[in-house]
Amino acid sequence: MMTTFDRINELAKKRGIGLRTLAQDAGLGETTIYGWKRRTPDSAKLKAVAKELHVTVDYLLGKTEKEEPVNDTRDMEVEEALNSMRSYQGQPISDEEREVMRGIIKGYLDNKNKK
Repeated sequence: MMTTFDRINELAKKRGIGLRTLAQDAGLGETTIYGWKRRTPDSAKLKAVAKELHVTVDYLLGKTEKEEPVNDTRDMEVEEALNSMRSYQGQPISDEEREVMRGIIKGYLDNKNKK
C-alpha cells in the first residue's frame, strides 16, 4: 500500500518536480515533505501540496485511486464540501453518488456565476 509520502513523491517525479521545490512552491519548509515518511501531514500543508500537484487531498491520502485534477479554487471548495459529507440519513454515500453530487454542485455554481 502506498503511503501519502509515496503518492506525493510519485506525482512529483511524473511532473519533473523535486520534493524540495514542491515544498517551497507550496509555501512549506524545504524538508517538510520528507518528514511525512514518519508522520502524518498537517491538513493545511497537505492541501497546499495537493493544490500544487493539481490533485485532491483524497488522492494523496489514498482514499481514491483517481487523480482527479483540481482546476481552480471553486473545484477545491466543491471537493471539500463532498469530503465533509460521507453519509446521508445514516447511509454511506457511494462513489457514484459523489460523482453525481459533484456534477450538480459544479453545474449550479457555473450557472449561478453566469447571471
